[in-house]
Amino acid sequence: MTDPARARLDAATAELDPPVAVLDLDALDANAADLARRAGGRPVRVASKSVRCRAVLRRVLARPGFAGVLAYSLPEALWLAGGDDPVGDDVVIGYPTADRGALRRLVADPALAARVTLMADSPDHLDVVDAVAAPGHRPPVRICLDLDASLRAGGGRVHVGVRRSPVHDPAGAAALARAVHGRPGFTLVGLMAYEAQVAGVPDAPPGRPLRGLAVRGVQALSVRELAGRRAAAVAAVSAVAPLEFVNGGGTGSLERTAADPSVTELAAGSGLYQPTLFDGYRAFRGEPALLFALAVTRRPAPGIVTTAAGGWIASGPPGPDRSPRPVHPAGLRLLGTEGAGEVQTPLRGPGTAGLAVGDRVWFRHAKAGEVCEHVDVLHTLGRDALTGSVPTYRGEGRAFG
Repeated sequence: MTDPARARLDAATAELDPPVAVLDLDALDANAADLARRAGGRPVRVASKSVRCRAVLRRVLARPGFAGVLAYSLPEALWLAGGDDPVGDDVVIGYPTADRGALRRLVADPALAARVTLMADSPDHLDVVDAVAAPGHRPPVRICLDLDASLRAGGGRVHVGVRRSPVHDPAGAAALARAVHGRPGFTLVGLMAYEAQVAGVPDAPPGRPLRGLAVRGVQALSVRELAGRRAAAVAAVSAVAPLEFVNGGGTGSLERTAADPSVTELAAGSGLYQPTLFDGYRAFRGEPALLFALAVTRRPAPGIVTTAAGGWIASGPPGPDRSPRPVHPAGLRLLGTEGAGEVQTPLRGPGTAGLAVGDRVWFRHAKAGEVCEHVDVLHTLGRDALTGSVPTYRGEGRAFG
């Protein structure tokens, strides 16, 4: 059976040697439009760790419905917000930092200090800044509070979600707000509450209907609980200092988070590329926009082919759902005894029948931006032909922890 998607990818990249990563711009734009639609009019801050390509960040931020960057490290934020042609002038870092060198660069440049917002969940994070440069010897540093959005029950014995912040209730948020607001050299500007147990956990995992039912029940409970707690925390913090923004959500929870009137903006990034971990949601169906190809280098046995390299495993708890998935040609699967390997990745199944040495197999990654840690460029595809290429962070000689 003809595979039009494979034929399109193979023809467009015929002159390139694998491994090669291709970004389908038509799919990217369709996914961006759908994220904006699902946000219901709330601006979407782009999560850069799920993109890791400045050209893609610029393309998305130029679209209606998107505003600002949610960065994942201070060095990355300084790079995106600095220079003569910054990617953005509103960059919030999603995680606290203790990078003293990057902090020195931040406080040495008033323009950067005005564009970049640090994350804090404890006065300890303020102490790190003050140890680098005392108040009065630096511009004010912008601070966003990180409110833990996990679901807790049974007196704390049950915890659903990630452990992001020690600040969980409105009283704790207000106490931290007072600590920031009353401290010289800091400006409290925002609050973030990321509900990972909703935004990052598929509610309709393929082939697992009972798990999907359980996930949907827990997520519904979590959404109701968080809506009240987040609104109370926002009110408590706003009584201390006015907030410029309240951020929440992720690709998997845009509609639900947008329904919370206490949230002023959303965050999303993975949905732009649509990796396999986001295939199991009922609310949306994104289009795979980023794929990579490996070359077949062996046919070691009937029904088995071996591709070169391929150990592009996604972060998180080890398991099959973190492995790349062969998608073109259809009918291929990883070997359970070897998986995706550092130097070779064997595949088996009926899809091997038409593969010869030198042919390519197309994969989708389990997570979004991590593909860009393996390639220097993304080759851009428009309709049925390559339109050019854009460098990844790696291709620009940048690596951010």
